[in-house]
Amino acid sequence: MEARDVIIAPRISEKSMAEALGHQYSFTVHPDATKTQIRHAVEEIFKVNVIKVNTVNVGGKRRNFARRGLRTQGRTKDYKKAIVTLKAGQKIELGGVNYFEQ
Repeated sequence: MEARDVIIAPRISEKSMAEALGHQYSFTVHPDATKTQIRHAVEEIFKVNVIKVNTVNVGGKRRNFARRGLRTQGRTKDYKKAIVTLKAGQKIELGGVNYFEQ
């Protein structure tokens, strides 16, 4: 699996912004990716040193929809989240903007 196939997107939220101050960054990753593959992908793409990788399989939520008088239920997609801890003094910038430290 290529490095760009392993890392799908960064997770930008209040909690991930707060964790970035402690050198932890959150990413949505491929569901079949292992911790070793995630570590190598982050190191290759962002040119940083990864100390630790934690992963979480997040289940989709149930949603109710009402369209044209018909109520139906659906589900959002399941996804895998990786929380990557970097070596002290290093940080990740995406597209020239550091989204994690604003």
